[in-house]
Amino acid sequence: MSAPVRKYITYNDVHKMCQASAPQILEDFQPNLLIAIGGGGYVPARILRSFLKKTGSPNIPIQAIGLSLYETLETAPGSPEEVPGTKVTRTQWLDFTSLSNTNLLGKNILIVDEVDDTRTTLQYAVQELVKDVMEQAVKAGKPELAKETKFGIFVLHNKDKQKNGVLPEEMFTEKRYIAAETIGDEWCCYPWEAIDIDEHDRLAAEARAAAKQ
Repeated sequence: MSAPVRKYITYNDVHKMCQASAPQILEDFQPNLLIAIGGGGYVPARILRSFLKKTGSPNIPIQAIGLSLYETLETAPGSPEEVPGTKVTRTQWLDFTSLSNTNLLGKNILIVDEVDDTRTTLQYAVQELVKDVMEQAVKAGKPELAKETKFGIFVLHNKDKQKNGVLPEEMFTEKRYIAAETIGDEWCCYPWEAIDIDEHDRLAAEARAAAKQ
């Protein structure tokens, strides 16, 4: 099996993608809560919040969930790539007993992750959070608030490939799914995964220079 094409993304790239996407997010969705999927969603969620902040308004709260997509290590020796799995497990979830920010009812909630690859993780996140909203609405005695709660998705990269997971169609028709960049089936190398950040940035610059030739 041939090695996948690697796409090296720098911290500056991530910063600029979040900055460029923020106006569209504000225009189409206007979130008042961010939920970062760990660990790839942490950095873009924090950067994005700075560009979503409105003058005179408080920062948008960021909550985090941890999801692990079981992966099979079936690569050549020394290769960092992993084959995406199919089973999602929770490693961290929202605590609805401790923080007012975990009250999801009636909010526009933007789920943030780094990449939409197979869509399996995103499907799981949306489905489980929708269940949480329904449970909160029932406990509050206000089932109508469940319908007023909207979920959106922001990813740095959407891979243009067949997906295993499925998202609600209205996310797309109502422009609640936003990808900073759509790419081919490339292996995304993000800076927070790098062991040697200088070498990572060198490879990114090298690839950028080659693309201009």
